[in-house]
Amino acid sequence: MAIESIDRAAKEFVLSLQEYFLFATRAALNLFSSPIYWSDIIVQCDIIGVGSVLIVVFAGFFTGGVLAIQSSATLEQFGATAVTGQFVAMSMIRELGPVLTGIMVSGRNASSMASELGSMVVTEQIDAMRALGVDPMRKLATPRVVACTVMLFFLTIVADFCGILGGAAVTVFMNDQNGTQYFSMAYQHLHFRDILQGLAKPLFFGFIIATIGCFYGMRTTGGTQGVGQSTIKAVVFASVLIIFVDLLVSIVLVSF
Repeated sequence: MAIESIDRAAKEFVLSLQEYFLFATRAALNLFSSPIYWSDIIVQCDIIGVGSVLIVVFAGFFTGGVLAIQSSATLEQFGATAVTGQFVAMSMIRELGPVLTGIMVSGRNASSMASELGSMVVTEQIDAMRALGVDPMRKLATPRVVACTVMLFFLTIVADFCGILGGAAVTVFMNDQNGTQYFSMAYQHLHFRDILQGLAKPLFFGFIIATIGCFYGMRTTGGTQGVGQSTIKAVVFASVLIIFVDLLVSIVLVSF
């Protein structure tokens, strides 16, 4: 019985993985054929991007402050507190900015996508769209994928900027260090490859968040309870997949 249950679970996992990749591929390929619902894309950019700015600003600012506190306490032992700015900037831009923004946006938007689309499935609105000749994938999923991918790129820039400012605030007002030196170290030791690595990741993360949210939303079954389950799965799997893809992308980019 145990072997049969493991076998069944493994088959369900592989099948779900296959369905997800087909779903994500179709959502991306819809961009290369008409119709493209640009008005829906703009609306989703507002919902995902503008709606997430506040939490990204606070998360980035406080994370930068924590980095400054922890790094300065360690660097002080070696008399190297002057490189606090370099440490905060590198950590935020290369790693914490993209990942933290992705997880925050995942908690806010992957859940909302899954619950919104799941409710449409439960109330048979998706079936009504098909009956009217409208492709739900093209109308609902593709605009969310495009908007989330594009806006997460800019949200990551906001998070990086606020993180560096948060580190500066802690460095100047709490650690009594020179602010000019902080920003000088942060700027001088930042290279193009660091910026490239930090801004390439959100493109992958945004695509993952939107496709996972839409995938589980449009596979909802079982009424309102199913909507709740889809929402939980979307947030959990999107967050885990973001961290996993972050590892893969980091390995690839560092090797180059």
